[in-house]
Amino acid sequence: MQRYFDVRHVAGESTNIDIDNGVVESATTSLFDRAVVRVLGPSGWGVVSVDNYRDADLDRFVAEALALAELTGETVDLADAPHRVLPLPSPTDDPRSYGLEEKTRLLAGVEAAAKGPEVRNTRAVYTERHETVRFASSEGVEYAYELGRSGYNVLAVAERNGVVQMGYERRHAINGFPLRSGAACGEKARETALALLDARAAIGGRMRVVLDPELAGVFAHEAVGHASEGDLVREGNSVLAGKVGERIGAPGLSIVDDPSLPEFGFDPVDAEGVATARTELVRNGVINAFLHTRETLAAVGNGMAGHARAMPGEVPLVRMSNTFIENGDATYDECLAECGTGILLIGSRGGQVDPGRGMFQFNAEYGYLIEDGEPGAMVRDVSLSGEILGTLHEVALIANDRRMHQGYCGKGGQSVPVGDGAPHVLLSDAVVGGSGHD
Repeated sequence: MQRYFDVRHVAGESTNIDIDNGVVESATTSLFDRAVVRVLGPSGWGVVSVDNYRDADLDRFVAEALALAELTGETVDLADAPHRVLPLPSPTDDPRSYGLEEKTRLLAGVEAAAKGPEVRNTRAVYTERHETVRFASSEGVEYAYELGRSGYNVLAVAERNGVVQMGYERRHAINGFPLRSGAACGEKARETALALLDARAAIGGRMRVVLDPELAGVFAHEAVGHASEGDLVREGNSVLAGKVGERIGAPGLSIVDDPSLPEFGFDPVDAEGVATARTELVRNGVINAFLHTRETLAAVGNGMAGHARAMPGEVPLVRMSNTFIENGDATYDECLAECGTGILLIGSRGGQVDPGRGMFQFNAEYGYLIEDGEPGAMVRDVSLSGEILGTLHEVALIANDRRMHQGYCGKGGQSVPVGDGAPHVLLSDAVVGGSGHD
């Protein structure tokens, strides 16, 4: 017996350009057309992925998926949820108005700008996707929309006397073309790599720390956002499970996930046809809500659906979109002054988080020692680590200068575009890792 079905069909084109040390390794445009048909049977899901989907074949695919659903033996319920498609951000500069040759020329300019004395390697990569998304369900929900995303990253690797350092910059946009103004990013990557050759290795320990908007945004995404995903909460793999209504951070700390915000993680509607909206994960230091699909909302509660996301032809998962720390009422200078002696951490080079145990470790791109409330000497090889809940209580000041950064987040073998951000944040006591010695 079929209780519910839906089909999500995504078709479009993608462009990829890769320039490595002045050599165009690839410059291609390709088409894609994938759909996923889901059927909820008596006790679980059945799923069929389809290439080159056609509506005329839907009944056959629903029957195939239903046959698979009858084998799962799972108990699944779906929560009711509103359905609405938001207006799309207005295009600022359509990448499709530029040919592949022009895009390659512009990217070559970005890569060339990263070159210079002591720079041994440079690389620039451009990606672009335009998707037409169509959705229909047995509940009578139907929608269609078109959305384009494009962006690039540039890398410079510098070397001196056996010391190797890296500078990395990236820019992404929805319904825009950031490549047109990319040369400055190439220059910034080069300057960072060269400056790090002269930087001293950081000395680790417990200290006062100011996080810049990029690293504070990564902290919000990795340490709080993932732990707020309803599937991890349901599975018992979140340190936040069972804590709705509890204070887990300093007063004034609010952390939000908002797929309706016209940033890089924007979705006009989620992958289950559910309306997207702002969700306050942490409100004034108190756990407020989790992120959900219709299934996890029915199983866990405490939050709202509208956070299902999926790559073309893949099943929807609970995913973040635009995750950020809300502005506070301090200034950047006040954060430095209150810090007194400590360290300013800049940018992110990845890291790891265990949302179940509540532990994290993030690598900053670089930092500056803070003395008498002023940033001083540059340091490299520096990280931030600790226990999520303890660190949230150490938030002492939140500035009013939030900035968003763009990237991609992986989960369950799927990668989706996200935005994360924050203002500058002062931690009164944090664990800083470094390779230097007194």
